[in-house]
This record gives sequence, structure tokens and C-alpha cells, in this order.
Amino acid sequence: MKETKLVQDQGDGSLPESLLKIAKRELREDRCTREQSLEQLRNWVAKNEDLQNVRCDDTFLLRFLRAKKFSVPMAEQTLLKYLNIRRTFPHMSTQLDYLEPRLGDLIDQGYIFAVPQRDKHGRRVVVINAKGLNPKIHTSCDQAKAHFLTYECLMEDQETQITGLTHVGDFSGVSTAHVTNWNPTEFARIFKWGEQSLPMRHKEIHLINVPSTLKWLIDFVKNRVSSKMKNRLIIYGSEKELMKGVDQACLPLEMGGTVPMRDMIELWKQELAAKRDLVLGLDKSVLLSDRGIQRRSSFNAEKASNGGPNFVSQIESIEGSFRKLEFD
Repeated sequence: MKETKLVQDQGDGSLPESLLKIAKRELREDRCTREQSLEQLRNWVAKNEDLQNVRCDDTFLLRFLRAKKFSVPMAEQTLLKYLNIRRTFPHMSTQLDYLEPRLGDLIDQGYIFAVPQRDKHGRRVVVINAKGLNPKIHTSCDQAKAHFLTYECLMEDQETQITGLTHVGDFSGVSTAHVTNWNPTEFARIFKWGEQSLPMRHKEIHLINVPSTLKWLIDFVKNRVSSKMKNRLIIYGSEKELMKGVDQACLPLEMGGTVPMRDMIELWKQELAAKRDLVLGLDKSVLLSDRGIQRRSSFNAEKASNGGPNFVSQIESIEGSFRKLEFD
């Protein structure tokens, strides 16, 4: 990997010059913008009566500013929505302790983990491995907590806030039980809220070994995310094709890479241990009321934007269909 020159950048500490260029080009971030935006957001948090014990350190607040390209009003809304999703789904988004047995088992099985190497764009690569989740043992709550834990840990790193994330999902081993593990109503809500509320930059999503019977569900999901997200999702037919889109060094040995998955998981657990107190400390942040969240549309407008029929009803219909499916 090419060696990068470190420069002193007051307000953010030492960041590679190449990283500062990405931040400027993609996020409109420079020292002056960053300092002014941090001051505005910090003052807003301090004065907001609906917020309690919210972290005001640079790293935490920059999650939201960078996700919204330093639009302070939009960052404020995302922070409120982030706290609201934690308040609404506490069983899925709080008490994210990798030492908890059920959550720890999902991590040990390699259901979801971040690869230690960054890709050629400087991004962390998140691997999601369907074989690592046994729907007879793990619930949808366990699954959601594994995702929340992964993203909370990664977002504590400012480089990742700037460069964003690449996702690689391996669907081999998916069964009907994996899909019907979710309550349709809860899935619809967490899916819809997640994209709006979690301050992350999802740059690429690569899927492999997707059963033909599952591809129409992928299409259904694609139709309910932003066009930007839809264009970043690619399905591959083989590991050889996958390696054209993802750096081989960022894939585990079992998916065509060079480093065994077990080694990657152990390194990921070291990261989780280092960030454990920070992640658990997020539970102290409280949203007392959601009155400050701006609703963009009425119920009827929401139905129209979802393509007509109610989203939850469609999810329930899908669940019924999936109970009749058999996967290869």
C-alpha cells in the first residue's frame, strides 16, 4: 500500500493528506467548516431540552456532520432519528456487548465482521456470512444487534466516517427460516428507519451466492431504498466475478481471499474489545421526546412513495410466500 504523508490538522488531530482531500472533495469538509459546524452542533445539543447525556466529543458529532456533508440542520435531524431508533428498538440497538453469549456466538460464527485491511479506496469492508447465523438458535433481535454493534464500532473511527463502508454478503446456506425469522412489521420499520437514521456512508454492496428464489426479494428491497443505494448494489454469480469488484486481500480465504476467516474474526474481536466501553456508553444518551423530528410526508404521501400499497402489508405477503419456498 502506498505510503501517505501525515499532516497536522488542528481540530481533527493528524489525518493523512490523502484523507483530507477525500473529505474536501466528497464531504465539502475543511478545517474552517469542520470547526464552525462542530460548534453549532455542540451548542444545539447543549440547548436542546429533549436530549440528555448525549456525547459532544468531535468523533461522535462528526459522524452526523460527515454523513450529511456538513449541513448542520440535516445533521441535527439525523442525530434525533439515530437516538429515536435506539429508543424505539432498544432490544435491537442497545446493550451491544460482544461478551454477551448470544451476541458473542454470532461473532464467533462469523455472521458479520469487518475485515482488518482497507480496500483500495481506504474503506473498511464488512462481510456478512449467512452460514454464520443459525435461525433455530438466533433470533432477529440477535441478528439486528450484531449489525448495530458492527456499525457503532466502525463509526468510532474518523477515517471510516470519511471513506465509508463496502459490504460483501454471502447468501450461501440461506433457508426459508432465515427470512421468516423476522416479524414482518418490525422488519419493515427497522429497514425503513435504518437507512434514514444511522450516520454511515454505504459506498458499495456486493452480494454473492444469492439463490434465484431470493432475487425477487432483493429487487423488492432495492425498490424501497434511495436510487443512490440501489445503484451501489451488485449481485455476482461466482467468486471470480466478485474479485473483479472487491480487492482479493479484503476477502476471507473461504471467499477467494488469502487470510482465513477465523483469523479475521479474531482480529475483529480485538477491535470490539478496544471499543467496548465506548459502545456500551452510548446507552447513556437519551431522547426524551421525538417532537423535534421533522416528518417529510403524510401517511398518504408515504404510501405513494412506497409504490402504492402499505409497505408492511407487502412484507407480510412476502413472509407468506417465503413459507412456501424451498431453497437449493
